[in-house]
Amino acid sequence: MIIEADVIIVGGGAAGFFTAINLAENNSTLKVIILERSSEVLTKVRISGGGRCNVTHAAFIPKDLSQNYPRGEKELLGPFHTFMTGDTIEWFEKKGVPLKIEEDGRMFPESNSSKTIIDCFLDEAERLNVEVLKQHPVKSIQKEENDWMVETEQNNYKAKKIVIATGSNVKIWKLLTKLGHTTLPPIPSLFTFNIKDNRIKDLPGIATSASVSVLSKNHKTNLESEGPLLITHWGLSGPAILKLSAWGAIDLYHLNYHFKIKVNWIPSETMETVLEKLKNLKALNTKQSVLKYAQLEVPKRLWQSLAVSCGIEETQKWAETTNKQLQELALQLTNSVLQVDGKSTFKEEFVTAGGIDLKEINFKRYESKIHKNLFFAGEVLNIDAITGGFNFQNAWTGGYIVAKSITE
Repeated sequence: MIIEADVIIVGGGAAGFFTAINLAENNSTLKVIILERSSEVLTKVRISGGGRCNVTHAAFIPKDLSQNYPRGEKELLGPFHTFMTGDTIEWFEKKGVPLKIEEDGRMFPESNSSKTIIDCFLDEAERLNVEVLKQHPVKSIQKEENDWMVETEQNNYKAKKIVIATGSNVKIWKLLTKLGHTTLPPIPSLFTFNIKDNRIKDLPGIATSASVSVLSKNHKTNLESEGPLLITHWGLSGPAILKLSAWGAIDLYHLNYHFKIKVNWIPSETMETVLEKLKNLKALNTKQSVLKYAQLEVPKRLWQSLAVSCGIEETQKWAETTNKQLQELALQLTNSVLQVDGKSTFKEEFVTAGGIDLKEINFKRYESKIHKNLFFAGEVLNIDAITGGFNFQNAWTGGYIVAKSITE
């Protein structure tokens, strides 16, 4: 049996639902079907932001917003002029879901619960008669004259238009390559660094601000970032590391996640300025123990660990420090070199680089340049962002423009 629809959406995640709801709102006569392979929909929405759902980010200028996408920055600039942060806020508020901005710019529902977003999507889909079919993994996608034929394990479906919103589903990518599209292989994009080093071994839980750069073989760095850094049981995490992992996703993959990083624990300072300050501290605090009081706004346990690594003893007073020890301490504070051996996924929020080659997409419509009436939204495209709500904003923008393109 062949079931007919106007639009078939493959993928019951954030991009799929947002596309479906906007389609049905723009034209209530359309028969819209969502095909989802698993028994749950919107799973990424549920776990995002630690269960609070980081809906978007408070960046209100298209160029500023686009600069948070290691892959997709250039392509998203135009689409963000059509639908971006302010539009997202208004869209959710009209549905009775007000958003709030946190200090770091991340935006969440005021309820602080991803359930609010999920309930909003499910209620809207039901109200607008969008058919959501779970446990419908897609086996094949074929073009027959002016129709798209989709085969699932349950039924066969036919529609004039099809939207792929399956994220990093490699099985679907393979079906798309059969249709002539190029896909770039999935590689991790948001991850933390595994580091075993005595200087940070006993310091899990310490958070500070730092600048971090990846050292290449010739010690020139082109990958660097600055921001909050968290020492963990397995190494380093926090926004500075996650940003570095996103921008360096491809390079770090080719290094097999074995490389050195340089950490400046006082990003506003250089080794020379810190050495000068340490010499002043020695002159002013002659009788004080070096380890007793942390200096230069470095967290106390980190200060102590770095000082000990320079050969400074527990009871040693400032007056007893040698020039060599002060130079070594200035070096450790501004140029700590750490060996990274492996990575860990950042919480459950697994983001990958890879997907449909962006050169094959018309971003005015989010439509394939190879096949008419084949549309894409969300992470199925080779677009990914740093952490902070940007990946969802890409899903909302794509979904909105797809719906507009189909219904105009």
